[in-house]
Amino acid sequence: MRKNKHDDTYRSIRDEREYGPYWYSGLWRIVRPILVGAAALIVVIGLLSTAWGMVYDRFLAPPEAGSTEQVAFHIDNGQSLTRVATNLENAGLIRSKTVFKYYCDFAGMGQKIQAGSYTLSRGMSIQEIADQLTMGDGNPIVRNVTMIPGWTIEEFASKLLADGVISDREEFLALCRGGEKFSDFYYVADVLATGSASQRKYVLEGYLSPNTYEIYTDATAEDIIRRLLSQTERVFPADDQDRASEMGYTMDQIITLASMIEKEAKSADMAKVSAVFHNRLKAGMKLQSDVTIHYITGVRKMSLTNSDLSNGSPYNTYQVAGLPVGPVCNPSAEAISAALYPDATYVAENYLYFCAKDPESGELHFSRTLQEHEQAVSIYAPLWKAYDQERGIQ
Repeated sequence: MRKNKHDDTYRSIRDEREYGPYWYSGLWRIVRPILVGAAALIVVIGLLSTAWGMVYDRFLAPPEAGSTEQVAFHIDNGQSLTRVATNLENAGLIRSKTVFKYYCDFAGMGQKIQAGSYTLSRGMSIQEIADQLTMGDGNPIVRNVTMIPGWTIEEFASKLLADGVISDREEFLALCRGGEKFSDFYYVADVLATGSASQRKYVLEGYLSPNTYEIYTDATAEDIIRRLLSQTERVFPADDQDRASEMGYTMDQIITLASMIEKEAKSADMAKVSAVFHNRLKAGMKLQSDVTIHYITGVRKMSLTNSDLSNGSPYNTYQVAGLPVGPVCNPSAEAISAALYPDATYVAENYLYFCAKDPESGELHFSRTLQEHEQAVSIYAPLWKAYDQERGIQ
C-alpha cells in the first residue's frame, strides 16, 4: 500500500500540539537537573547561613556589639591558655572560653599570648582580642640581667638596684646572707650543713653563677637568686664532682679556690695561679692571697698594710691555714676549670709564688723560691704604691 505524504505532515502537527517541539523537550532534560541542583544548593546555603548565624550569635559575636567601654585585663607570667580563656569569659569579654581556646590553637596563637596588662572592650571579636593578646601590651615582660665573673654578691645587688631590677638591696643581701630559703639546692644545703656557714659573710657567695639571664620584669629578689643558683649545677656537672673527689676536695672547696683564682688572674694565667695554690696547700703553706683581704675590707689595693694582714677574719689567708672560710666572689666556669685542672708544668716544677707586675695589665710574675719572689716584689712594689696613690687609696 502506498504511503501518502500528507499523513506524515498531519502526524508532525499532532505531535507538536501534544508534546511540544522536539528541541524544547531535549533542552528541558538538560536544564532540569541543573535547576534542581541549584535549588538544592540555595536551600543548603540558606540552612548553613542560618546555622552560622546561630553559631556566631551564640559563640563568636562580641558580647556587647558596638560597645567601647574599656575593660582592664591582666595576664600573669606563665599563665596557661586555658586560664586566660576562662578569665576572659569571667570578665564578659568573650562568649565561650572553649571556642576562644580552639580558635587560638587553630590559628597558632596558643603559645604566642603574652603576659601583661591590657585594655579590652566587650565590643571586640575573639579575633581582635586574640590579636591584641599576642602583640603584647607594649611593655617589656623580660629584661636582661648580667652577673659579671668575679663580682661579689654586694656588687651584684648594687647593680640590680641601680638598674631598677630590685627596689630593696638589703632584702636581696639578707636572702644571700642566710641562704635558708634555697636549701632545696643540694650545694646550698651542703654549705648550710658545714660548721663554717655561720662564719661566712654570705652563704650564697660563689654560687650565683655569672652569666646573662632573661628575668621577668616582675621577678622578686628570690626569683632572681633562684635563677642564678640553677645555673651553678650546669657549670659544675657530675664530671667536675668526680674530679674534685679524686683531688680530695669538695665542690665548695673548689668553688672557693676558683673564686680566688678569678680575682687573682686573667684567663691566660688562671691555671698557673691554680698550680701555685695547689702547691702551697700540699706543702702546708698559707695561701697569702691579697684578694681575701680585699673581700674583707671591700677595697682593692695593691699595697697591703700590717693592719690589713693582721685582720682576724676567717677569710684572711695570711692568718688562716688552707682555704678561706668561703668563696670571695662568684667565679666563672673558666676559673672553676682552672681550680680542677692546674697547670701541670707549674705543679711539677713546684712554683710557690706569684705577684702582680703592672697593676693595669694584670700580668703576673711567677717564682719558685722565696728569694726569687722577694726580688720580683722589690721591682714591682713601687708600681703598686703609685697605683694606690693615683686612686687615693691609703
